[in-house]
Amino acid sequence: MKKLALHWQILLGMAAGVIFALLMTNFSWGAEFISDWIKPFGNIFINALKLIAVPLILASLIKGISDLKDISKLSQMGTRTILIYVATTVIAVSIGLVMVNLIQPGNAIAESTRNDLIASYEGDANIRIADAQRQKEAGPLQALEDLVPGNIFAAASDNGNMLQVIFFAIFFGIGLILIPEETAKPVKAFFDGFNEVILKLIDLIMLAAPYGVFALLAALVVESPSADLFAALAMYAVTVLVGLALMIGVYMMLVWIFTGRPPAFFENGIAPAQLLAFSTSSSAATLPVTMERTEEHLGVHEEVTSFVLPIGATINMDGTSLYQAVAAVFIAQAFGMDLSIGAQLGIIATATLASIGSAAVPGAGMVMLVIVLAQAGIPEAGLALIFAVDRPLDMCRTMVNVTGDAAVSMMVAKSVDKLGEPHERKWDDNLPKKEKIKKAK
Repeated sequence: MKKLALHWQILLGMAAGVIFALLMTNFSWGAEFISDWIKPFGNIFINALKLIAVPLILASLIKGISDLKDISKLSQMGTRTILIYVATTVIAVSIGLVMVNLIQPGNAIAESTRNDLIASYEGDANIRIADAQRQKEAGPLQALEDLVPGNIFAAASDNGNMLQVIFFAIFFGIGLILIPEETAKPVKAFFDGFNEVILKLIDLIMLAAPYGVFALLAALVVESPSADLFAALAMYAVTVLVGLALMIGVYMMLVWIFTGRPPAFFENGIAPAQLLAFSTSSSAATLPVTMERTEEHLGVHEEVTSFVLPIGATINMDGTSLYQAVAAVFIAQAFGMDLSIGAQLGIIATATLASIGSAAVPGAGMVMLVIVLAQAGIPEAGLALIFAVDRPLDMCRTMVNVTGDAAVSMMVAKSVDKLGEPHERKWDDNLPKKEKIKKAK
């Protein structure tokens, strides 16, 4: 029987995790069993992906930039990447605002339900508000200052410092371009080999993907808030999900228009990365898989994936931006506020800028939402209204973030003539074949 494609294996793992958790919740000890004996395997899987994220960025970005042999090509690619990322973010926020104004989910929240939600999640909201307050108190050039690491080893020790690692890798790659080719050759050879090792590690980690997502989804089900809170926020969740689905449709259309590749080709190529993003809620943890799928299954040249995708995982948060727009207006509606066109245009600008500063880890979008709320004059305490459904929605918007990264990489690759045909590599490509083993015996 033909082996199942990876995305089907992951889907089966996710479904099995949900079913297993629902069965286990019928026993008094079920939730504790999953927390103690199942969830750790999910955490191990995420940690394995995070483990290779920084080495992958260093190796692939340095290799990709040094292969350009021309700084003008780097400038050209960088400009196009940033412009397309900003454009898709504006589209995402606009879709969110249109959907939330059409559906008006906040009007369905009763005052008693609103008060109950605020009372239940006030503590969590206060933590996020305090985090955002510290961010707002920073100077206007703090983001630029934080971009340059004082110690590359300290920066590489924390996935939250991804932009600093990217800065060092680009800086190092430019240095390789500017020195004589003979001098640079051994350094480039090292990073070429290092990059191949990391790519092979990704293949090995992906063998465990169905089991990892099984554990993650089982833990999510037993840790979810009560069903009545979900019901109270159903319209809000539906609004976000419809907006995110539309955004994925926009990506497929853009890829089709700019590259000529049909939506089915794009979706089949990126599906495993989407499912992992859904399971982990982290663009950074999913980055190694996103790079592997985009290069090997979508045909994007390594020079492009190694530059566009690490930057996208850090600054391109289209799903998060869309969610921030919907959440801000939803909270305003729940409090009976009528936002003007000017206030909503302000949300577009603020959400776009906030998404660039949003870290590629679970829950970071909630911190940036506080800044969006403050800009629009919406009560920050309303943050507590959406905590009950934030985790599952975070999974969905991360999936959109990753999809956007892959779509932009294809468009940039096409614009610089670096989009070819897929060339899949297997984890056991370099192992001796059975025939060779038999002959050796």
